[in-house]
Amino acid sequence: MRYFLHLAYNGSGFCGWQIQPNEPSVQESIEVALGHLLRQKIGVTGCGRTDTGVHASDYYAHFDFDEMSLEKLEQLRFKLNRYFTHEISILNIFKMKDEAHARFDAISRTYKYYVAEDKQPFNNDYSYYFGRKLDIEKMNEAAKCLFNYIDFTSFSKLHTQVNNNNCTILEAFWERKDGLLVFTISANRFLRNMVRSITGTLLDVGLGKITIEDFCRIIESKDRSLAGVSVPAKALFLHKLSYPRNIFEVI
Repeated sequence: MRYFLHLAYNGSGFCGWQIQPNEPSVQESIEVALGHLLRQKIGVTGCGRTDTGVHASDYYAHFDFDEMSLEKLEQLRFKLNRYFTHEISILNIFKMKDEAHARFDAISRTYKYYVAEDKQPFNNDYSYYFGRKLDIEKMNEAAKCLFNYIDFTSFSKLHTQVNNNNCTILEAFWERKDGLLVFTISANRFLRNMVRSITGTLLDVGLGKITIEDFCRIIESKDRSLAGVSVPAKALFLHKLSYPRNIFEVI
């Protein structure tokens, strides 16, 4: 029987989602906890990778195990939350169709990045203090250019093991909210380091260091060295996963 975990995590103390040698990861933490509570080795498949220090407020993963009642699933959720420290929260566990896949069935992913133009003494751990005024209108104009392209090699970490660097951008915009500048971007998939490098390059637009035309030329160049710096991971959140509605039909 296949089960989906719906969870959230603070990525500050982890090397990311995926298991890495000699580094703490979210995936390993969950597999160890499930193995302890269910008394057998459990493999967990996540909806995607997050880099070191990146957070997730909406994350899905799946694992396989014998059939459990709703009562036992709720007991498992309770025990998992007792097992973890505050960095990981299991929001729900539910039965799925055997062919359901947390990664491959996801149709879009939404990230949010938080930039502080002024000091944030109570939010510094989860926002990037930039300290300079930005032209949000130009940044939004540049963000619209992302819809015109599918190859985002210029914003990808080099030497990654993917078949191609093509992504379909579904939304990308900046807004001022609760004293912060928030960048929201959604796509069918993301490359490693992609959101952080796009954000850094858009900040260059907001400073007037590059023009909107320069931003487009950077994308067209397919050259990572021409794009802006990758902004700090601590201010990046995987905000929302979207799946087809029928994947969650009660079985």
